[in-house]
Amino acid sequence: MHALQLRIVNSVELTLFASRVAAVCEEMGAVLQRAAFSPNIRDRLDYSCALFSADGGLLAQAAHIPVHLGSMAYAMAGLVQQRSWQPMEMVVVNDPFLGGTHLPDVTLIAPLFMDDRLLAFVVNRAHHAHIGAAAPGSMPLSRSLADEGVVIPPTLVATADGLLHEVVNHLVDAVGSDDFAGDFAAQRSANLAGLARLQPLLRSMGEAAFAAAVTALNSYSETIARRALGVIPPGRYGGEDFLDDDGAGTSPLAIRVTLEVAADGGVTVDFAGTARQCAGNVNCPLAVTAAAVYYLLRTLMPETIPVCAGTFAAITLQATLGSLVNANPGAAVVAGNVETSSRIVDALMAALAPVLPQLIPAASHGSMNNVAMGGRELGRFWDYYETIGGGMGAGSEGGGLSGVQTHMTNTLNTPIEVVESRFPLRIRRYALRRGSGGAGQRRGGDGMVREYEFLSPASVTLISERRQLAPWGLAGGAAALVGENRLNGELLPAKVALQVQAGDRLTVATAGGGGWGHSH
Repeated sequence: MHALQLRIVNSVELTLFASRVAAVCEEMGAVLQRAAFSPNIRDRLDYSCALFSADGGLLAQAAHIPVHLGSMAYAMAGLVQQRSWQPMEMVVVNDPFLGGTHLPDVTLIAPLFMDDRLLAFVVNRAHHAHIGAAAPGSMPLSRSLADEGVVIPPTLVATADGLLHEVVNHLVDAVGSDDFAGDFAAQRSANLAGLARLQPLLRSMGEAAFAAAVTALNSYSETIARRALGVIPPGRYGGEDFLDDDGAGTSPLAIRVTLEVAADGGVTVDFAGTARQCAGNVNCPLAVTAAAVYYLLRTLMPETIPVCAGTFAAITLQATLGSLVNANPGAAVVAGNVETSSRIVDALMAALAPVLPQLIPAASHGSMNNVAMGGRELGRFWDYYETIGGGMGAGSEGGGLSGVQTHMTNTLNTPIEVVESRFPLRIRRYALRRGSGGAGQRRGGDGMVREYEFLSPASVTLISERRQLAPWGLAGGAAALVGENRLNGELLPAKVALQVQAGDRLTVATAGGGGWGHSH
């Protein structure tokens, strides 16, 4: 019998265990990226990988996309308990109201068994550029979930006998994307790699030792998390921020939050007073709201804390069903994941800034600046989706970075060479937007300018924020410049669907980050 099975896990063994399970997630991500077909996954790295224990509690994750990982951590327990799992199965799902984020994010789940006992799950989530919506990029100005593409309930796609080709082919046909089959195969390969790496680790430890290590890891992380959150003085703290609009005529939309902090480091986060669910697509399923809360409070914890179920055990979430941050099933949510999640973070920072003035930075650019486009070129349908970075808010210890994604996503840009070689597009300009960051003792980061020239007619959808309400500064720092979207020099709304012709030029100028401190 392995020695680990005979005693409580010690600190060295626990550190090694945490590192090993996190490394499995990193390797899964490497497999997914290198096997993927689409630029969205291969170049922009819009994917995430994680491990879960048999009860659906988070065990480990790679440092991928916060909105993916937090939503999985919040909702996986309910999802995996809905079925009786068998060895070598895989289940695919993208329903935002079953632990997803929005329909383009497709999740693949595989159980790990040892001696016929379910011990863990390997999971990955990847953003598919097209998931069956009428609009290219499957980021439409939707009014319901049905407008946003193919909703995949938890669906069995593989068993011990292999891949269920009829099911997979049906999904490929329904989605209608040339890249979907290849990207789905890459996701399956990532899960197989995770199983291949995790299985030997569990066998070397034994079931009892593995269970002891999971328990010890959760206990340790909860202890460290409570201690870290104890930096917030006990009390009640409120904050608010606003979305520009919902793309359907409602403007602005309030996000209000109250944090109640206990002496033991427990934090209750209540969204009472937040706007009701709206007609447009900026609504959030509760899992996305949880991801934003987890992310912000995670930033107050040590960088080295193992991220597992225990990390978030001290956090309680309250949000009224039917509100902007806990929408009813069937609501349009495609932009809640990419836009509203960022504004939830801003509202939380606004609540904590007065009591943690040295830790909380000014507001960042606050939008993923979504650009989705597509059309027909030489008889072939193409579609493309990307996000564009902006300015980071400044803090007490330094100015904000320029031209980066912030908070709820850390995807990369697509290289210009890839864009121009795969799509009928030419990138005319890609530069920092000098002077867009807020002034202050610490200056906010600058936004970006990206200009596209269309080489053939196309449909385009823009979903962006911080075009009316500027990213705020702190401690006397100035607000940043708002962003702008223009077609052939003419100003466009923040959220718009349009048709363009060959030779047209679309320019997206993103917001900067707020400044910190009075300028000298």
